[in-house]
Amino acid sequence: MSAVQPSLSSEPEYVWEVATLFPEQGEWLEEQYLELTDHSKRRIEFIDGRLEFLPMPTDIHETLVEFLFFALREFVEKRNLGKVRWTGIRLRIRAKQYRLPDIIFLHKDNFCARHNRAWEGADLVMEVVSDAPKDRQRDYEDKLLAYAEAKVAEYWIVDFERQVVIVQRLEGDRYAIDGEYTPGQQATSVLLDGFCVDVASLFAAAEDVPE
Repeated sequence: MSAVQPSLSSEPEYVWEVATLFPEQGEWLEEQYLELTDHSKRRIEFIDGRLEFLPMPTDIHETLVEFLFFALREFVEKRNLGKVRWTGIRLRIRAKQYRLPDIIFLHKDNFCARHNRAWEGADLVMEVVSDAPKDRQRDYEDKLLAYAEAKVAEYWIVDFERQVVIVQRLEGDRYAIDGEYTPGQQATSVLLDGFCVDVASLFAAAEDVPE
Protein backbone atom coordinates (compact mmCIF):
# COMPACT_ATOMS: atom_id res chain seq x y z
CA MET A 1 0.00 0.00 0.00
CA SER A 2 1.43 3.33 -1.00
CA ALA A 3 1.78 6.03 1.61
CA VAL A 4 -0.55 8.99 1.44
CA GLN A 5 1.37 11.93 0.07
CA PRO A 6 1.20 15.15 2.09
CA SER A 7 -0.56 18.04 0.43
CA LEU A 8 1.78 20.35 -1.44
CA SER A 9 -0.78 23.13 -1.58
CA SER A 10 0.41 26.49 -0.31
CA GLU A 11 -3.13 27.47 0.64
CA PRO A 12 -3.65 27.97 4.39
CA GLU A 13 -5.58 25.26 6.19
CA TYR A 14 -8.16 26.53 8.64
CA VAL A 15 -9.61 24.48 11.46
CA TRP A 16 -13.20 25.25 10.59
CA GLU A 17 -14.44 23.00 13.37
CA VAL A 18 -13.23 25.59 15.88
CA ALA A 19 -15.88 28.00 14.61
CA THR A 20 -18.59 25.59 15.74
CA LEU A 21 -17.45 26.09 19.33
CA PHE A 22 -18.82 29.64 19.22
CA PRO A 23 -22.36 30.97 18.74
CA GLU A 24 -23.58 31.96 15.30
CA GLN A 25 -23.88 35.65 14.46
CA GLY A 26 -27.03 36.99 16.07
CA GLU A 27 -26.93 34.38 18.84
CA TRP A 28 -24.15 35.75 21.05
CA LEU A 29 -25.01 36.58 24.66
CA GLU A 30 -23.58 39.55 26.55
CA GLU A 31 -21.45 37.42 28.86
CA GLN A 32 -20.07 35.46 25.90
CA TYR A 33 -19.11 38.71 24.20
CA LEU A 34 -17.48 40.07 27.36
CA GLU A 35 -15.58 36.83 27.92
CA LEU A 36 -14.32 36.80 24.32
CA THR A 37 -13.16 40.41 24.37
CA ASP A 38 -11.63 40.06 27.83
CA HIS A 39 -9.05 37.81 26.18
CA SER A 40 -8.62 39.44 22.79
CA LYS A 41 -6.70 42.43 21.51
CA ARG A 42 -9.13 42.85 18.64
CA ARG A 43 -11.51 45.80 18.78
CA ILE A 44 -14.95 44.20 18.69
CA GLU A 45 -18.33 45.80 19.23
CA PHE A 46 -21.55 43.96 20.04
CA ILE A 47 -24.84 44.74 18.34
CA ASP A 48 -27.95 42.65 19.00
CA GLY A 49 -26.13 39.35 19.33
CA ARG A 50 -23.69 40.02 16.51
CA LEU A 51 -19.96 40.73 16.68
CA GLU A 52 -18.75 43.72 14.68
CA PHE A 53 -14.99 43.86 14.11
CA LEU A 54 -13.58 47.38 13.96
CA PRO A 55 -10.68 48.23 11.63
CA MET A 56 -7.18 48.31 13.01
CA PRO A 57 -6.28 51.93 13.79
CA THR A 58 -3.97 53.78 11.42
CA ASP A 59 -1.18 56.10 12.50
CA ILE A 60 -3.28 59.13 11.52
CA HIS A 61 -6.22 57.83 13.53
CA GLU A 62 -4.13 57.20 16.63
CA THR A 63 -2.34 60.56 16.33
CA LEU A 64 -5.65 62.40 16.35
CA VAL A 65 -7.03 60.29 19.20
CA GLU A 66 -3.89 60.90 21.23
CA PHE A 67 -4.08 64.68 20.65
CA LEU A 68 -7.71 64.82 21.75
CA PHE A 69 -7.21 62.50 24.71
CA PHE A 70 -4.39 64.48 26.27
CA ALA A 71 -6.18 67.78 25.70
CA LEU A 72 -9.38 66.50 27.29
CA ARG A 73 -7.66 64.68 30.13
CA GLU A 74 -5.61 67.74 31.08
CA PHE A 75 -8.76 69.88 31.16
CA VAL A 76 -10.73 67.33 33.19
CA GLU A 77 -7.99 66.49 35.70
CA LYS A 78 -7.15 70.12 36.46
CA ARG A 79 -10.76 70.65 37.47
CA ASN A 80 -11.32 67.24 39.05
CA LEU A 81 -14.34 66.68 36.82
CA GLY A 82 -14.24 62.93 36.27
CA LYS A 83 -12.48 60.29 34.21
CA VAL A 84 -11.31 60.17 30.59
CA ARG A 85 -10.36 56.96 28.77
CA TRP A 86 -9.36 56.15 25.20
CA THR A 87 -9.67 53.27 22.76
CA GLY A 88 -10.87 50.23 24.61
CA ILE A 89 -13.41 50.95 27.34
CA ARG A 90 -16.65 49.19 26.49
CA LEU A 91 -19.77 51.35 26.72
CA ARG A 92 -23.00 49.45 27.28
CA ILE A 93 -25.69 51.13 25.23
CA ARG A 94 -28.44 48.77 26.35
CA ALA A 95 -29.04 45.04 26.58
CA LYS A 96 -27.07 43.26 23.82
CA GLN A 97 -25.30 46.36 22.54
CA TYR A 98 -21.79 47.57 23.40
CA ARG A 99 -19.72 50.20 21.63
CA LEU A 100 -16.03 51.14 21.89
CA PRO A 101 -15.68 54.93 21.69
CA ASP A 102 -12.28 56.30 20.70
CA ILE A 103 -12.48 58.67 23.69
CA ILE A 104 -14.98 58.60 26.53
CA PHE A 105 -15.59 60.97 29.48
CA LEU A 106 -17.67 60.30 32.58
CA HIS A 107 -18.42 63.05 35.08
CA LYS A 108 -17.65 62.23 38.70
CA ASP A 109 -21.30 62.75 39.61
CA ASN A 110 -22.10 59.76 37.42
CA PHE A 111 -19.46 57.34 38.67
CA CYS A 112 -22.22 54.88 39.56
CA ALA A 113 -22.08 53.99 35.84
CA ARG A 114 -18.36 53.17 36.00
CA HIS A 115 -17.48 49.48 36.18
CA ASN A 116 -14.33 47.51 35.47
CA ARG A 117 -15.45 45.57 32.38
CA ALA A 118 -17.76 48.18 30.89
CA TRP A 119 -19.23 51.58 31.64
CA GLU A 120 -22.99 51.78 31.85
CA GLY A 121 -23.05 55.40 30.68
CA ALA A 122 -20.98 58.38 29.55
CA ASP A 123 -21.29 62.14 29.33
CA LEU A 124 -19.13 62.79 26.28
CA VAL A 125 -17.69 60.57 23.55
CA MET A 126 -15.43 61.29 20.59
CA GLU A 127 -14.95 59.26 17.41
CA VAL A 128 -12.18 59.78 14.86
CA VAL A 129 -13.63 58.74 11.52
CA SER A 130 -11.83 56.02 9.56
CA ASP A 131 -11.60 56.11 5.76
CA ALA A 132 -13.69 53.13 4.61
CA PRO A 133 -17.33 53.87 3.67
CA LYS A 134 -18.59 51.28 6.16
CA ASP A 135 -16.56 52.88 8.96
CA ARG A 136 -17.76 56.35 8.04
CA GLN A 137 -21.34 55.16 8.15
CA ARG A 138 -20.73 53.64 11.57
CA ASP A 139 -19.53 56.93 13.07
CA TYR A 140 -21.91 59.27 11.24
CA GLU A 141 -25.07 57.17 11.43
CA ASP A 142 -24.96 54.01 13.56
CA LYS A 143 -23.13 55.47 16.53
CA LEU A 144 -25.10 58.69 16.31
CA LEU A 145 -28.22 56.64 17.07
CA ALA A 146 -26.49 54.42 19.63
CA TYR A 147 -25.00 57.23 21.72
CA ALA A 148 -28.30 59.11 21.65
CA GLU A 149 -30.04 55.98 22.89
CA ALA A 150 -27.48 55.75 25.70
CA LYS A 151 -28.21 59.40 26.63
CA VAL A 152 -24.63 60.57 26.03
CA ALA A 153 -24.92 64.35 26.33
CA GLU A 154 -22.26 65.24 23.75
CA TYR A 155 -20.78 63.49 20.71
CA TRP A 156 -17.75 64.72 18.72
CA ILE A 157 -17.13 63.42 15.20
CA VAL A 158 -13.58 64.16 14.04
CA ASP A 159 -13.15 63.79 10.29
CA PHE A 160 -9.57 64.15 9.00
CA GLU A 161 -10.57 63.60 5.37
CA ARG A 162 -13.09 66.45 5.47
CA GLN A 163 -10.97 68.51 7.88
CA VAL A 164 -13.93 69.13 10.18
CA VAL A 165 -14.88 68.55 13.81
CA ILE A 166 -18.62 68.22 14.39
CA VAL A 167 -19.87 68.77 17.94
CA GLN A 168 -23.34 67.39 18.59
CA ARG A 169 -25.51 67.96 21.66
CA LEU A 170 -28.28 65.68 22.82
CA GLU A 171 -31.75 67.17 22.59
CA GLY A 172 -34.34 64.75 23.87
CA ASP A 173 -33.69 61.43 22.14
CA ARG A 174 -31.58 62.70 19.24
CA TYR A 175 -28.56 64.86 18.47
CA ALA A 176 -28.49 68.37 17.08
CA ILE A 177 -25.35 69.89 15.58
CA ASP A 178 -24.00 72.56 17.91
CA GLY A 179 -21.13 73.46 15.62
CA GLU A 180 -19.05 72.34 12.63
CA TYR A 181 -15.49 73.54 13.07
CA THR A 182 -12.73 73.76 10.47
CA PRO A 183 -9.06 74.85 10.62
CA GLY A 184 -8.88 78.40 11.90
CA GLN A 185 -11.66 77.77 14.42
CA GLN A 186 -11.90 76.39 17.95
CA ALA A 187 -14.08 73.31 18.41
CA THR A 188 -15.95 74.07 21.61
CA SER A 189 -17.64 71.73 24.08
CA VAL A 190 -21.25 72.24 25.10
CA LEU A 191 -20.98 70.20 28.28
CA LEU A 192 -17.54 71.25 29.51
CA ASP A 193 -17.51 75.01 29.83
CA GLY A 194 -14.14 76.32 28.65
CA PHE A 195 -12.95 73.18 26.86
CA CYS A 196 -12.00 73.79 23.24
CA VAL A 197 -9.63 72.36 20.65
CA ASP A 198 -7.79 74.32 17.98
CA VAL A 199 -8.83 72.46 14.82
CA ALA A 200 -5.80 73.54 12.78
CA SER A 201 -3.41 72.25 15.46
CA LEU A 202 -5.36 69.02 15.77
CA PHE A 203 -5.19 68.13 12.08
CA ALA A 204 -1.64 69.47 11.70
CA ALA A 205 -0.52 66.86 14.24
CA ALA A 206 -1.28 64.16 11.66
CA GLU A 207 -0.13 65.95 8.51
CA ASP A 208 3.40 64.51 8.63
CA VAL A 209 2.28 60.88 8.77
CA PRO A 210 3.66 59.22 5.60
CA GLU A 211 1.48 57.13 3.33
